[in-house]
Amino acid sequence: MAEQTETHATHREVELLETLRTQGGSARTAKLAQTLGVSEETVRRTVKALAKSGLVERVHGGVYLSNSEALSPVGMRLGTRTQEKLAIAREVAKLIPGGSSVFLDVGSTTAFVAEALTNHKDLTVITNGLHAAHALSGQNGNRVFLAGGEVTAVEGGTFGQDAISFVERFSIDTAVFSIDGVDPTSGFLLAAPAEADLARTVAARAQRTIVACDTAKFGKRAPIVAFPPNSVDIVVTDQDVKSAFRKRLETWEIETIVA
Repeated sequence: MAEQTETHATHREVELLETLRTQGGSARTAKLAQTLGVSEETVRRTVKALAKSGLVERVHGGVYLSNSEALSPVGMRLGTRTQEKLAIAREVAKLIPGGSSVFLDVGSTTAFVAEALTNHKDLTVITNGLHAAHALSGQNGNRVFLAGGEVTAVEGGTFGQDAISFVERFSIDTAVFSIDGVDPTSGFLLAAPAEADLARTVAARAQRTIVACDTAKFGKRAPIVAFPPNSVDIVVTDQDVKSAFRKRLETWEIETIVA
């Protein structure tokens, strides 16, 4: 499904970003050229374009990812803006009735949502997130279904065609997503193509789509458009949300809940 992904970046740029992610967030120009099978000059041109978009930072002989929170291991992200994420998670949990089916993705805010749902009863939880699966399995009659696929340490979850095929088996009442950025023109952004492919598949099957994100995500850049504005029903965010972004969400006819 990668060829269907809508992006802010060219195929070459997305490929370079993915390579940086797999190499821990930074790499030498020569190593990138070798891995991608292109010339160092091609790498430098691609890096220059990504740097203009604010997605990478250039250093002598190399490059590193600038969107460090979106691309850091999920355990590290759980430790950032904790109070905001806890408040957002509590509000999201109020929107999910017991006995319903819910999809939770791998995001750090969604991990807090999973913790907030532990007192709910008889949920059917579909997730590709290891943290969410562990938090909710064996709780109050909840049933947890973990998508198969390749496990990635950075996101703490599973991705790929196996994961997509798995979630297509389910009817989903509510899908809850974290995102890496919100663009005032394109909508809701993610850093990884595989994550966006899965998210788009789930959102198409869900009766209701909720984005749970703290205000640090508003205006933050990421290369992949996960959802256009008309695909999202509710955004739950924290009290620091600026009026300009609230007005943008109203223009998109998205319900905004401030935690």
